[in-house]
Amino acid sequence: MTVETILSKLVSFPVLGGESNLSIIHWIKEYVESFGIACTLVPNKSGDKASLHCRIGPSIDGGMILSGHTDVVPVKGQDWDTNPFTLTDKGDGNLYGRGACDMKGFIACCLNLLPQFVKADLKKPLYFAFSYDEEIGCLSAPELIQHVLQHYPETPKYAIIGEPSLGQPIIGHKGICLYTTKVNGSAGHSSGILKEVSAIHEAARLILWLEDKMKTIEASGNKNPNFRPPHTSLHTGIVRGGIAPNVIADKTYFKWDARVIPNDDLSKIINEFKAHCENRMQELQVIFPDFNIETTEIHPPVTPFETKANASIVRLFKEINSNTNIDTVAYASEAGQYNEAGLESIICGPGSIEQAHRANEFVSKDELKNYCEILENLVELFSSEKIATKF
Repeated sequence: MTVETILSKLVSFPVLGGESNLSIIHWIKEYVESFGIACTLVPNKSGDKASLHCRIGPSIDGGMILSGHTDVVPVKGQDWDTNPFTLTDKGDGNLYGRGACDMKGFIACCLNLLPQFVKADLKKPLYFAFSYDEEIGCLSAPELIQHVLQHYPETPKYAIIGEPSLGQPIIGHKGICLYTTKVNGSAGHSSGILKEVSAIHEAARLILWLEDKMKTIEASGNKNPNFRPPHTSLHTGIVRGGIAPNVIADKTYFKWDARVIPNDDLSKIINEFKAHCENRMQELQVIFPDFNIETTEIHPPVTPFETKANASIVRLFKEINSNTNIDTVAYASEAGQYNEAGLESIICGPGSIEQAHRANEFVSKDELKNYCEILENLVELFSSEKIATKF
């Protein structure tokens, strides 16, 4: 099958983050196993989702994992010109469909090159590792990574995470965690504001505390010039509360995020915030005993990612990719989780992140062709003696 045929099949599976991905993962498994490569599934507890991994080549330390996710973001409410789950060629050099860019284009390239992987005299192994629920918080990758490391007697060294980057090697992104903070105050007539505890007023003070904390972090000099902005950021995006202008609000919540540079301590920031909330509760429970502030994670933190510019995987990429300009990105991915597990990691995939998550998402045919050439160069490198002596 051609890379376009494979991509068309992958796009036809409307697997959204949080939903069962068994349809697409079983199709991938059958396709890979048709080339004589045994696949291992890593199911979730309820059995309605599964990650997949396999090894192509010898059982030797130092191999490369090719990592992708099988889920996509929703299309509801978006103005698509075509059926988002039918890959469409409009004749303009692009292929349109949900996930064509993020990131089924990468998986299609991997599967398209599988015959070459199998035929090659690999000196070190290549692995596929395809996850689920990446789009709702990179939820399954940690378990998949650990399963790979425990399943094979050898130890992989590298990982390519195929997020769309126009084929450019990416060596860093911030971590992210999302939170909901709920404030429970006392309702009453607005004329008695000093006798009550307004949930809205207290929520506003907490939001300002987060903003001031970000400014303190910025002023502290704890920065990483590889990122824009170069410091950890705190941002509130949703505030809800109140029923009328003349009624003191008894309930308010706000949703906020923390985007953390590598080597910054998110837990320290969160603990300081919670300690501040505890102090406010003690002060205001004198006025209203049931005053309360509660902060919870919306989903687990996504690990920040940073690979040093002189790491061996960066040097390796210069052997297989004509685009050697390394950079960082604003979005989060599974790369930090691979890095955290001890694998030298890099983000590089076909398509542009500018096309991801929007209506009429597309990947260009040239991007698929160019990325397949990168994988062909990877096979050639891993079939040479250079991979054993230089990397």
